[in-house]
Amino acid sequence: MVNFSLFNFLGPEMIVVFFAILLLFGGRKIPELMKGIGKGIREFNSARSTIESELKEGMKENEKDS
Repeated sequence: MVNFSLFNFLGPEMIVVFFAILLLFGGRKIPELMKGIGKGIREFNSARSTIESELKEGMKENEKDS
């Protein structure tokens, strides 16, 4: 059976990825990069929760009308 997992990394692969990131961005840019990724994840989660609450509210209104 073939595993098509996108993020199926093991130890050696993670080390190679880490060094590639270190070479591309340098040691000083990595904290800024991580901060930007964290901010993007927070914004995504905020938008997701807003959409979820709007959908739940719409479903409640639809049940009241029925």
